[in-house]
Amino acid sequence: MKILRTILNNKLNIRTENDFPKKGVEFIDINSLLFNENSLKEIVNKLARDARKKNANYIVCPEARGFLFGTAVAYKLGVKVLPIRKKGKLAPKTVLKEITFNKEYGVDYLELPKLIDDTYEGKNFYIIDDVYATGNTIKAISNALKELGGNVVGIGVVLNIKELNDSQDVFSLIDVNEG
Repeated sequence: MKILRTILNNKLNIRTENDFPKKGVEFIDINSLLFNENSLKEIVNKLARDARKKNANYIVCPEARGFLFGTAVAYKLGVKVLPIRKKGKLAPKTVLKEITFNKEYGVDYLELPKLIDDTYEGKNFYIIDDVYATGNTIKAISNALKELGGNVVGIGVVLNIKELNDSQDVFSLIDVNEG
């Protein structure tokens, strides 16, 4: 992995694992950023600053590590959290929409929950995730939110693997290439 750019001031202790979760994939493990309280604060503050500028009503965070960063950002901003769960993790009565998409190493399924006393229509959604690779997870979530009448006002990620995507619309704290 080669770091192309970072806006974090704290030391980057990012680990990689070759051939995980399948042969040919270089897994980039950012958990070590969570082990340092200063890095975590910096990540949350920078993502919150970008989401605040975009006037988000909801912070959307896909399972699982998106929960970690997105919930902290929503708390800091005083806005609502929309957790996107893996298929089968929500009670069937609470599922509004199922999302199917391709990932770098297979097909994945997520579920969008029904909102309690609210509607997706006209709301501003800011999506936060840990790693942006091909972008298929975030694209699928964005499309689902838009189909329900929501506005995707921004996307923030901790790490963007630039060689796997061509997105210019992603706010990332660290840009890398795998090679």
